Amino acid sequence: MSKQKLIDEIKTRAVKRGDFTLASGRKSSYYLDLKLAYTEPSVLKAITEALREGAQGLDVDRVAGMELGAVPLAVALSLELDVPFVIIRKEKKGYGAAKRFEGEINEGENILLVEDVVTTGGSVGQAVDVIRSAGGRCSRAITVIDRLEGGEESLQKINIDLISILTIRDLEL
Repeated sequence: MSKQKLIDEIKTRAVKRGDFTLASGRKSSYYLDLKLAYTEPSVLKAITEALREGAQGLDVDRVAGMELGAVPLAVALSLELDVPFVIIRKEKKGYGAAKRFEGEINEGENILLVEDVVTTGGSVGQAVDVIRSAGGRCSRAITVIDRLEGGEESLQKINIDLISILTIRDLEL
């Protein structure tokens, strides 16, 4: 699928207009529900190819994604790169081992964090904290869409380089 076709699919399937409160708490006149796009196999394949290209040349031991939206993307990229994946929880489980992640993070491993949409970078920052607290190294995150609302700058403050496949400019938003 071409980049333009991917953009068209996302615009058709994932862009919702209205009054929305984002995870960051910010108000927006549009919402990007990328799950509505990537649950279509051809769109997921195209996104995965773009993520793989974005990760090309990086030293990656594992990929990680925050529940819920980034998990299918992390799994798909894990298969493409042939490396294990980790699921980062938004909150610690209240039962069992009460972990903040599922999978393994070994001391010193390079973890590439995958995100569906970045706004302020807050969710990515939380996931990076979990990875680093477990002994992993995380210096890069890759997102399908950057809303261009300060996320990249915020992540630079915690030594995370953000790789964006698309931005809201590509979607003409």
